[in-house]
Amino acid sequence: MSDYTKMWSELGLDLKGHDALLSFLGEAYANIFLSQKNRPEGMKYFDFVMSEVHGLRIKELMDAKAQGRKVIGSFCVFVPEELILAVDGVSVGLCTGAEFNFEGAETLLPRNTCSLIKSAFGFKLGKVCPYMESSDVIVGETTCDGKKKSYELLAPLVKDLYIMDMPQMKTAMGKALLKEEYRKFIEKLEEVSGKKITVESLRKGIEVVNAKRNAVKRLAAIRAADPAPISGLDALLVNQVFFYDDPIRFTDSVNKLCDELEDRVKKGTGVFAKGTTRLLVSGCPMAVPNWKLPMLIEASNAVIVGEESCVGERGVRWLTEPTGKTVEEILDSITERYFNIDCAVFTPNPSRVEYVKEMTKKLGSHGVIHYSLQFCQPYIMESGPVEKELETSGVPTLRLETDYSQEDAGQLKTRLEAFVERLKKK
Repeated sequence: MSDYTKMWSELGLDLKGHDALLSFLGEAYANIFLSQKNRPEGMKYFDFVMSEVHGLRIKELMDAKAQGRKVIGSFCVFVPEELILAVDGVSVGLCTGAEFNFEGAETLLPRNTCSLIKSAFGFKLGKVCPYMESSDVIVGETTCDGKKKSYELLAPLVKDLYIMDMPQMKTAMGKALLKEEYRKFIEKLEEVSGKKITVESLRKGIEVVNAKRNAVKRLAAIRAADPAPISGLDALLVNQVFFYDDPIRFTDSVNKLCDELEDRVKKGTGVFAKGTTRLLVSGCPMAVPNWKLPMLIEASNAVIVGEESCVGERGVRWLTEPTGKTVEEILDSITERYFNIDCAVFTPNPSRVEYVKEMTKKLGSHGVIHYSLQFCQPYIMESGPVEKELETSGVPTLRLETDYSQEDAGQLKTRLEAFVERLKKK
């Protein structure tokens, strides 16, 4: 990696802490990803992206800002990238996947806050997230009470925090609220960018984002093959890079990877032996570098074949229909698309478990790992009913709660190995 010290200094990063973070990330990445056998050649692009995730990609963001473009950072799949692209903005995900500076975060947040929220504060207070520091606007969405209240504490720490209010029920009123929030978001984007959203710019944004989603959907479909042509770890990495990379370049790279994987399927080439126990992971999102659970699963004689998660199927499952002759009509299509997302913030949320069953069948999964972050109440509350419904339908399910630490890795591994043995005896 080139020397980006000057750029990081200008962004106000704590260079010592940032160096420590990059050292940890590099070592973890080499141990978890580069040690895998028979990886597709196409993963080299994603290895490169990860090696430059705080370097070249940040330089690209700074170059975009120098050209007058605005960088919009967010935490959630409810923030429409189509709208950001329609004002020639750059959409980036923010750092939330590591146990970094939790001591600092806990000076502001209660200890029993989920790791994802604590991680965002740890990165901000530790000054080690170049995505957060380069964002012109940070969008916080109210998908849980923890996030909602934490934004009151985050607002004084960042340049411009914009709050998006999320509906809680799938009713006509809920959909109207979401559309109104997106209309207000358009006003915000037009204000900060100085650019007006037009029918043409909106259609172009939809085209770019739909192409990105279609590429990831193609990857997801290929994973139905046995033997699995790609590991769950690598497929998760692609889904994680979805939130950081240039969208057109990302789409092209995923499609090239899919070309290679389809060739592997024809030849019967896999990263695990044919007949390896196949698992679906469902639940909370896994942001970079939250790789603990998938690493443990695939070290337990099983392969992950799908992720029912915001970093996975829930983020790409629906496309935005490019219909409508006016911005208002196209906004209806955008609202319709995002209102389909079956996040646990909605009550009730029956479509989620039905889709987990559908994915299980489609991907030939032998069982489901339901993954919840500790103190993530929406997904923990849903985990019991989801497990009951899946087990009743004949889908073996293991519920796990964990955090970003490594302290419970041994206990998790024991439970995973026992679950895989249970599946083998079926």
